[in-house]
Amino acid sequence: MHNFAFDNEYRKQGFVYIVGIDEAGRGPLAGPVVAAAVILPPAFYDERITDSKKISKETLTELALLIKENALSYALGFVDAPMIDEINILNATKLAMLNALESLTHEYDIVLLDAVKLSGLKKKSEAIVKGDEKSFSIAASSILAKVARDEYMDELHLKYPHYAFNEHKGYPTKKHLQLLEIYGPLDEIHRFSYKPVKNAKYRQIKLF
Repeated sequence: MHNFAFDNEYRKQGFVYIVGIDEAGRGPLAGPVVAAAVILPPAFYDERITDSKKISKETLTELALLIKENALSYALGFVDAPMIDEINILNATKLAMLNALESLTHEYDIVLLDAVKLSGLKKKSEAIVKGDEKSFSIAASSILAKVARDEYMDELHLKYPHYAFNEHKGYPTKKHLQLLEIYGPLDEIHRFSYKPVKNAKYRQIKLF
C-alpha cells in the first residue's frame, strides 16, 4: 500500500488529524537523539516524501522546508548524550518523542509512531514496524528528525573540527572510531554507555 493511502485508511475511520513521529540518532556514538512530530493537512501530498534513509541530502533539506511550510504543526524533541547514558537509548528516544508530541499546537486524533510504543497518551496511538516506509506522516517526521540532527552535528563540527562530525554525524564509522582512539571521547557529546566510547575512554585512562 502506498504511504499516503496508508494514512488515508485511518482518516476513513475518522482519525482526520494524524501525528507522525519518528527519531534520528539511536545508533550514533555522539550527539543527541532527535525526534520529530508532525501533523500534515489531510490533502497535502508530495511523492518524494518517504523513508529519510532513501533520500539524498539536497532533497532532504528541500523536503524538510516544504513539510515545515505546509504542516499544521510540527515540533522537535532533543535528548542529549548525558541523558542517554543515564536512562538508556530506548527511554531517551521515548522522552524525545514525548517532548516533540507535547510541543505540538494543533489538535490531533491519532499518533502513528515508527516502531516505538508510547504509553499514557491521551489519544490512540499505534507503533508501526517500518513505519517510515508505510506511513506518509511518519515519513515526513523522519525527514524532519534527520535534517535537524544532521544540522546539529554540522554545528558540533564547527566547535570540534578534529572529530569530523560533519562526515559521520557521530555514527560508529571507521573514521570516527579512529578519531576516538586518537583524541578520546568528548564529555557531554559522546555516549559513554556505548561500548566503543567506553573502550576509548578506558584506553585514554590507561595512557595517563
